[in-house]
Amino acid sequence: MKKVIQKIRESRLSLIMLLLAPAATFYLLEWYTHNPFETMKTTPQVLNLVMFELLALLLFAAFGRLHVALMTETLFFGIYGLVNYFVLNFRSVPIQPWDLLSVGTAASVAGNYDYTLDREAVLVVLGFALLLILEFFCRFTLKKGTWKLRLPMAASLVVLLGAFGLMFHSDEIVEQKLRLYNKLFTPTTISFKNGTALAFVMELRYMSVDKPAGYDADAAAAALAALDETQTADSGSGEAGEAGGSGAPEVIEASALPSDALSGEKEQLPNIIVIMDEAFSDPAILGDFSVNQDYMPFVHSLLSGAENTVSGWLNVSVLGGNTANTEFEYLTGNTMAFLPQGSIPYQQYIGENAPSLASHLASLGYRTVAMHPYNASGWDRDTVYPAIGFSEMYFLPDFENPVKVRNYVSDQSDFEKIVEIFENKGEEPLFLFNVTMQNHSSYTESFDNFDPRIEAEDCSQTLNNYLSLLSLSDQALEELISWFAGQEEETVIVFFGDHQTTNSVIEPILKRNGKSSSTLTQEEQADRYKVPFFIWANFDIEEESGVETSANYLASRTLEAAGVPMDGYFAWLSGFAETVPVISANHVTLADGTFTSADDQSELLSDYRGYQYYRLFDSSAD
Repeated sequence: MKKVIQKIRESRLSLIMLLLAPAATFYLLEWYTHNPFETMKTTPQVLNLVMFELLALLLFAAFGRLHVALMTETLFFGIYGLVNYFVLNFRSVPIQPWDLLSVGTAASVAGNYDYTLDREAVLVVLGFALLLILEFFCRFTLKKGTWKLRLPMAASLVVLLGAFGLMFHSDEIVEQKLRLYNKLFTPTTISFKNGTALAFVMELRYMSVDKPAGYDADAAAAALAALDETQTADSGSGEAGEAGGSGAPEVIEASALPSDALSGEKEQLPNIIVIMDEAFSDPAILGDFSVNQDYMPFVHSLLSGAENTVSGWLNVSVLGGNTANTEFEYLTGNTMAFLPQGSIPYQQYIGENAPSLASHLASLGYRTVAMHPYNASGWDRDTVYPAIGFSEMYFLPDFENPVKVRNYVSDQSDFEKIVEIFENKGEEPLFLFNVTMQNHSSYTESFDNFDPRIEAEDCSQTLNNYLSLLSLSDQALEELISWFAGQEEETVIVFFGDHQTTNSVIEPILKRNGKSSSTLTQEEQADRYKVPFFIWANFDIEEESGVETSANYLASRTLEAAGVPMDGYFAWLSGFAETVPVISANHVTLADGTFTSADDQSELLSDYRGYQYYRLFDSSAD
C-alpha cells in the first residue's frame, strides 16, 4: 500500500487533480448554503469552474508544488464558505465585498451568535477535509530551474483572471450574452443562481458609485441652493421639479424660510429625541400566530391611532443586519436605492461636513447628541457622527452600572440615560439620536438575567426569546413616554426599528401561514423590510395612523411633526414623498400603489438621484 501511495505521489497522474480538485472545491463551497444543481444553470457553473481552474493554475505557477497550490485554494474556500454560511444565517444576506470594511464591527459581536452547523454543512466540512487529504498526496513538483517559465506564466494568469473578472462588470455581457442574474436588491438570489465566488466578483464593480446620467455638480449645487432659499409650499402636488436632476427645479409654490431660522436666532423649538431600536419589529405583519400575551401592547396602542401621534410602517433597506444603513437613511434623507446593494455608506462614502439632519438642527441652535450603548468603533460611528454634525457622543463606557439583558445594555438603562442627558441639557433645545442594543441577535441561548415571558403557540424558543425582548422594550418605552408626558418643555419622540430579525427566527410564523422565506413573492418579501414607527409629542400635533413611508423620508416627517423649519433638501423630500411614498433598496411604491423598483423608475427619480449624489460626494468640496 505504501508503494502504491508513493507511486501516486511521484506520478504525473496526480496532475489529474489539477482538474478535479478545483471543481470539487467549487461545488463544496456552494453546498454550504444550497444545492448548486437546483439553483444554477449550466452557464454560471461553467464560468465558476473556469475561475477556480485559473486560480489553481496561478497558485501552481507561483508555488511550483501541486499539493501546496491545491490545498491553498481548497483551504481558503473551505474557510470562506463556512464564514459565509454563518453570515447568511445571522443576517439573511451572504458576504458582500463591503463587508471587508466591517471586519472590526463583526468581530465585536461575533461571540454573541450560535455557531451550530446543520447536517448538510457538517457533511460539507467533512468533504473539504477529505479533499485536503487527497490533495496532500499530490506531490508533483516543478523543477527549481523552471522559475523563468513560471514567472511569466503566473503574470499571464493574473492578467487573465483580471480580464475574466472585468468581464462581469459589463452589463451587456452579463445581461445579454451570459444572461446571468444581476438584480442587486436580492444578493442571496445572486449568490445562489450565479455561485458564491462569481457573485462576489460581480459585486466588486459597485465598490464605487457612478455619477448619475446627465449629472452636473454645479447645476446640482445651484438647484439645492435654490431649495435652501425657498420651501415647497404645496407638498400635496408631489412635484419638486422636472426630471433630470441636472438643472434648478421648478418650485410650484414657495415661501421663504422663517427669518429666525435663516439668521440662526432661536425661538422655543421642541426637543427631538430619536430612538432607533435594535431589531425591533412586529412579526405579526408576516402572518397570524398565537401568543400567551401581547408582546408590545404599548406600541400597538400608539399604532392604533393615539393622541398626538403619527404612526405606521417604515420600509427599510436592510434585513437582519447592517444597522448603520437605516440610520444613514434616516439622518441624511438619502436612500440606499441609489447605492450598491450591501454597501455601507458610513464606512465608504461619508466625508467631512456631510449634510444631515444633525447638521441642519445644529444650524438652528440645537445641542446635537448621538448615543449608542456599545462600542464606539462599530460601523465607524465615532468618526461618522462628528462628520455629520453631532457635537457630543456617548458610548458603552459612558453608561455607569447599566442593567443588562443577556450581554447587552437594556433598553431600560438606555432610556434612563436619555432622561439623564435631557435633565442636564441646559437652555438649548436637544436633538438626541439613540441607537439601542438590547435586542441584538442571537436569540438561541439562555441567560440568568433574561426570563422569556412570551410564548408563541407551536413555535420555537428562539422566536419566544425574540418576542420577549420586544416586550421588555415595550415596557421601557411606555415608562419613557409617560415621563416625558409630564415635562413642560415641548418634546417629540421618534421611535422605529432598524430592521427585522433573521429568517431563522420568523420561519415558524411563515410556516404557520403556508409560506417559507425561500418561496416569498417580491411583494411578500417587501413585508420582511417593514418595521413599526411612531412620532409622539407631549404637545398638540396632527394625528395620523397607518402611514406607509420609508426611512429616507422619516426625518422630513419628524421636522414637519415638530414644527421645525426644514432646509431645502428635507422640504423637497417632504413634497416628493407625495409622488413616491416609499423608496428603499428593496422596492419602490408609487402614489397609485404601483409596486416597482428604483431601476425601473430612473426618470422619475433622476432629480432625487442627482441631489443625493451631490450631497454625498460633492458638497464637501465646495
